[in-house]
Amino acid sequence: MSLGHACVDVYQGAVAALVPYFVAERAYTYAAASGVVLAASLLSSVVQPLFGALTDRRELPWLLPLAALAGGAGVALCGLGGSYALTLAAVALSGVGVAAYHPEAARVARLAAGGSHTAMGWFSLGGNVGFALAPLLVWAVVAGGLGASPLLAVPALVGAALCAAAVRAVGPRAAQAAGARVDCGRDDWPSFLRLSGAVVCRSIVFLGLSTFVALYVRERTGGGEAAGTAALFVLYAGGAVGTVVGARLAERYGRLTVVRRSYALTVLAVAGVVVVPGPAVYGFVALASAGLYVPFALHITLGQDYLPGRVGTAGGVTLGLTVSVGGLAAPVLGALADAASLQFALAPLVVLPAVGVLLLRGLAEP
Repeated sequence: MSLGHACVDVYQGAVAALVPYFVAERAYTYAAASGVVLAASLLSSVVQPLFGALTDRRELPWLLPLAALAGGAGVALCGLGGSYALTLAAVALSGVGVAAYHPEAARVARLAAGGSHTAMGWFSLGGNVGFALAPLLVWAVVAGGLGASPLLAVPALVGAALCAAAVRAVGPRAAQAAGARVDCGRDDWPSFLRLSGAVVCRSIVFLGLSTFVALYVRERTGGGEAAGTAALFVLYAGGAVGTVVGARLAERYGRLTVVRRSYALTVLAVAGVVVVPGPAVYGFVALASAGLYVPFALHITLGQDYLPGRVGTAGGVTLGLTVSVGGLAAPVLGALADAASLQFALAPLVVLPAVGVLLLRGLAEP
């Protein structure tokens, strides 16, 4: 499940990684380029709760390989032709595939993990590794031109095969769980909604940095495309360490304590990204990555424990919807960048993690 998650989440990271190439090859404005990120996020945001509710009603294991293929097909097609409308349609298809994958994947992963925070951390790690590899994969494939984008479908084929194998392996356990029908507690919607609000704040910061950090670092350091790709890789690669570390810290100090402190760290880190010039910006990008990724797996298990009767919905929201919603703010940031500068557009991202801390204050461990 973790490896399959990596193959699918390549396509969440790939859309942002393609933005500099759209700007360079097709002369998109910042607003137009961020509109591509919006297209991937918008349909995903709309349909994610529907898939979550559907997986609460019935098991849909066959959806996992199909969703992986849809996610890959959209990104593979977005580099073909020069039509902006067709590019938006292609990345929207990818967004729907990613949306369909996450609720059912979170359910199956929870079943395979047996309720372990650390095991869910490994599942989340897979998705974050996919994010981290996306800019390197995109650079390797489309550095010579966007026409090579069909090669980006390869991870989807691998991911579909891995998901099918995982579903077959977990099948007997799923049957036992379905037969048990144990009363698992009352759904705590107020706490879940406050948690979701905090995750939305995290999502806007993460998607905002994902969309513009490559262009911003190129501007701040005077480097070329490699400098921007390196910054995006640093942002994503923090997930490879942060997610598993977060799960370990949660077992020692408690999930909510770790989540709150991570959000507080993110405030300082994003401020450093915005104001510190030169190569030192890479250090603050790495620190922001840690603050954003340490609570990632903990959001999922907290959400599922706040809604024990609707783990599909909880997984779809915390793992998918709130991540996708961040993309809805990308065009606003793009418009600010066109009107003023990238630095001015990224400045509001400093405030959002502090809002997340306020939302999390007073929440009790479920």
